Amino acid sequence: MVENNIVDGEILDEATLTLEEFAHACAVERQWVKERVESGMLGDRTHYVSQWRFTSHDLIRARRLRQMEYDFDAVPELAALVADLFEENERLKGRLRAAGLPFY
Repeated sequence: MVENNIVDGEILDEATLTLEEFAHACAVERQWVKERVESGMLGDRTHYVSQWRFTSHDLIRARRLRQMEYDFDAVPELAALVADLFEENERLKGRLRAAGLPFY
């Protein structure tokens, strides 16, 4: 019999992940993360690798990048552009919500 474990959790903005934890949470290799950080597609590239810490926002973005790259065979730059558009769309919806305006 196959056992399915469902994990329910909440992503906290205060919590940060190391490079190793982050790569594991995204189901990618550390090199994949390093390449995207160094190219400016992910995270804050102002720190040395040993000091990299990733937030919940970074985790959501990285998972979106990975999904675009794997599901649609997108090059990293295209995946980053799509992630930017998703984030802008979410930001604009937030502004509409704050103004009390409907959106679809």
